[in-house]
Amino acid sequence: MKEFILQDNFDLSTSQIDFKKQLNDEQLKVVLNAEGPALVLAGAGSGKTRTITYRVAFLLERGVSAENILLVTFTNKASREMTARVESLLGAYPKGLWGGTFHSIANRLLRVYAPKIGFTSNFSILDSEDSKSLIKVCVKDLNIDTGAKRFPSPAKLLGIISYARNSGQTIQTVVESRYPSFSELTHVIDRVGDLYELRKRAADAMDFDDLLLKLKDLLYTDAAVRDRLANQFQYILVDEYQDTNVVQAQIINQLASIHKNVLVVGDDAQSIYSFRAAEIRNILGFPKSYKGAKTFKLVTNYRSSPEILSVANASILKNTTQFKKELEPVRPSFERPNLVPASNQRQEAEYIAQQVLALRDKGTKLSEMAVLFRAAFHSQALEFELMKRDIPYEYRGGLKFFERAHVKDIVSHVRLKVNPKDEVAWMRVLGLQTGVGLVTAQKIIKQIAGAASLEEVLAREVKVGKRAGAGWESCRRTLHKMTMEELPADLIRAVTGGEYRDYVEAEYPDFMDRLDDLEQFALFAEGYKEVRTFLDEVSLTSDYGAVRDESSYESEKMVLSTIHQAKGLEWDAVFVINLVDGKFPNGRALEERGGLEEERRLFYVATTRARKHLFLTYPITGGYDTLTISQPSMFLQELPGDLFEQVRLKRAAVQRSSWDTDESTIVLDDLGERTEVDVSGLSFLRGVDEL
Repeated sequence: MKEFILQDNFDLSTSQIDFKKQLNDEQLKVVLNAEGPALVLAGAGSGKTRTITYRVAFLLERGVSAENILLVTFTNKASREMTARVESLLGAYPKGLWGGTFHSIANRLLRVYAPKIGFTSNFSILDSEDSKSLIKVCVKDLNIDTGAKRFPSPAKLLGIISYARNSGQTIQTVVESRYPSFSELTHVIDRVGDLYELRKRAADAMDFDDLLLKLKDLLYTDAAVRDRLANQFQYILVDEYQDTNVVQAQIINQLASIHKNVLVVGDDAQSIYSFRAAEIRNILGFPKSYKGAKTFKLVTNYRSSPEILSVANASILKNTTQFKKELEPVRPSFERPNLVPASNQRQEAEYIAQQVLALRDKGTKLSEMAVLFRAAFHSQALEFELMKRDIPYEYRGGLKFFERAHVKDIVSHVRLKVNPKDEVAWMRVLGLQTGVGLVTAQKIIKQIAGAASLEEVLAREVKVGKRAGAGWESCRRTLHKMTMEELPADLIRAVTGGEYRDYVEAEYPDFMDRLDDLEQFALFAEGYKEVRTFLDEVSLTSDYGAVRDESSYESEKMVLSTIHQAKGLEWDAVFVINLVDGKFPNGRALEERGGLEEERRLFYVATTRARKHLFLTYPITGGYDTLTISQPSMFLQELPGDLFEQVRLKRAAVQRSSWDTDESTIVLDDLGERTEVDVSGLSFLRGVDEL
């Protein structure tokens, strides 16, 4: 194939696209001059999609054949959007353009070359459910005793195996660093992984990881195939390069090995997916990996007000491992972001709900408002408040709090405390036990029928098989703990502090987040003294949220989302909540290599989602009966105070006579209840005029 050589003397006046008019200077430099290896550091809201699109259109207009261009994106939606924009610019569909996700492109290539690596071109692709089913078969074939304490579920096993493969680590390394509670099972997980690979190959099937791994292996082991493909792809463009893992970077390296025209676009300040094996060193090390690489910066921000960008720019300064850049605003000056300390999570939720309604009354649509949080359990108090006020919301990245499986599990346990005849609750609780299936559960229910209390249930003699017997004994231990408690919060902790914790740890890859959910649920329950009242409130609220009349607010919904799910999105008004140390930054993340800097990048991503209004909120205290004091997030403490509008809430305000350095207490006044609090450690509060 003859290589197309881009000429430097192209006359832009002959183009049907007015590049100079439609691009700013930063974008234009990339479009016109990104020959050879090029790194584009695209800040938030700087028009990276536009830049990539115009670069592709420029190449096609200059005479590069569409089939010689490879455009790699992270979502099919992004690929379709970019291709549609190119078509709009050129007035014709770029037929032959290789565009898509890493997985879709790998699939296309492997359909041609699979026979070279021992598969047929008709290989099957296993989705995650298929993979978990096959893992389950492997565990059974190996005669592994899954009744052993804390044995990982198929989903957990798949997560461990997948992370190891995508990060290029051994299973032992992954288990030791990320799942230390399963260290004694490393050799067993290894055996499952090995058999899983053999069973896939025997079935002529690949999972999603295989699509990338097999393509990488093919490129590294078959020089003829590698050179054929590398010769074909004269220009390679990769979006969101900061989110690539080791395998994806290796694939790009091989495909670009001949022409070296590889343009990667990304923002190291928005690299937040290490838990998916994304490797920030791919983008940070690009200039070293590709000799002579050019570096471009897109820092003109079209999204946010200057005041919001001041916070964003300052928030990322303390990261040492980064490419330095500063976002520059285009939008006119607006209002400073609001910094809002609240006395507790309840008041924080009330404040946000009030502001949402106030903004709506002033013309901001609910769909243009979002509440962002570090972890899913942070939203529980707010969700309850929104439902009470009939403010419709959409939860991104998962189920609403009361709809989550582990929350329903706990509610079912608590229901048995007040109604041991509740067959539905028994079916759910028994279904969690090892060796207890549907038939066995029904047998147990028949044997305990008529019991008027959990004490009577425990007094019954239940006859089941040996394996189910172990599961029933585990259930009995939990029920026994519940008989000794009367308060809703204590009942929840009786369940989560025992056998159920082992179940969650073995069942779910994100078990720590789920346990955090349940502790938050217990804190919420501390506001109730009667179990029946608590259950009624939870059940009615959950149902109410499910059957809400959507005719109000023109069926609009505000968005509640984890920050990870919000990446790439934007709203007029953004609330970032629960900004306290231990929650954000996440305490567990700080124990990992590079964890603090990734948490800071996550905060940066959150702030840059807002166009006009940004609210940063946090509760000063936590708990109900036991008052605990929270330290404001270190990310807030790192920021100059004059970047914010300090908000003092009318209720539960922090009362003070002065902030002398000797003063070590403040008084919280919440609905007439005054509590002295030691704040000697809250250095961030000193010098703040109003809270």
